[in-house]
Amino acid sequence: MPANRLLTMDQSKFLGFSGFHLTLGGLISGAVILLLTFAASWLVTRALRRVRERAERSRQAVYLLERLAGYGIIVVGVMSALSAAGVNLSSLAVFAGALGIGVGLGLQGVVKEFVSGLFLIFDRMVSVGDYIEIEDIGIRGAIMEIGPRATRVRTNDNVNVLVPNSRFIEQPVTNWTLKGDTRRIHVPFTVAYGSDRGRVRDAVLKAAQASPFTLPETEARKSQVWLVAFGDRGLAFELVVWPTRDAVKRPAAMHAAYTWLIADALDAAGVEVPVPQTDVRLRRAFGLEGDEALKRLGHGEGPAAQPGPSRGGHSANDAAADVMADEEEEADTHIRPAG
Repeated sequence: MPANRLLTMDQSKFLGFSGFHLTLGGLISGAVILLLTFAASWLVTRALRRVRERAERSRQAVYLLERLAGYGIIVVGVMSALSAAGVNLSSLAVFAGALGIGVGLGLQGVVKEFVSGLFLIFDRMVSVGDYIEIEDIGIRGAIMEIGPRATRVRTNDNVNVLVPNSRFIEQPVTNWTLKGDTRRIHVPFTVAYGSDRGRVRDAVLKAAQASPFTLPETEARKSQVWLVAFGDRGLAFELVVWPTRDAVKRPAAMHAAYTWLIADALDAAGVEVPVPQTDVRLRRAFGLEGDEALKRLGHGEGPAAQPGPSRGGHSANDAAADVMADEEEEADTHIRPAG
């Protein structure tokens, strides 16, 4: 008896038009298939995401497989659900033209971003994990996800910014870590005139080469110190150095860390760093001249000036700790057993 009721419900027409014969049982079957489709898509993409996060190599290939598998399962599931509901898919060709026009006019922006996202995934000039910079809008961070509409970029301040996919195709974008590589940076500093240039070079190079976020020396990638200008306050130098890939992803902290290392190195070498100062010559004040004018201005009177803080010794380099944070976190991830 229950079987007869189910058969009757499955064969009873719920809606019919233009050759479509929708039944209540077919609609229920289609809804169940849709639920199973989205559940399967979520499980597969989640499993591939875990594989990608644990993989040391071929992360981009796994991400491509993750996206294609998610989209493919949804497309096949939707078609199966329509077929199970009683929709003749071959007859949909009649409405394909009208549907295409509607999508082109009403969903033009959505389709544009979706197609741009597919181009980004297959082109791989901008990939998940790359550190990018969009100068005109002031966005700089790591790409965390390429979605169907927008790409999620996370800055070093842990701010997630959604950038339209078409923005990466139509406008210039700087990829600091393209193909997993690094870049050379220039850190400017100034020393007083009369300083020993050889001592300055040796002290700064030694500090830079001893830094944990500097790549080992090779013929193509060497740390150097350049004298670039005779400035208003002293000799202008630049430290030219190749940092690690993880350090490149934190440019502000990296620049601050190298500046701190240079300051410590110059202090240890006894090299003077010039400070801005202005000399004022006073010829006449309050109708007085010479020592009488200085006394009227209070020169030489009052408590003696207290000595400033000592320049000796080294304090903690917070920027260096910030640059090394990613490497320590990655090391902990490799050591921690998978849970």
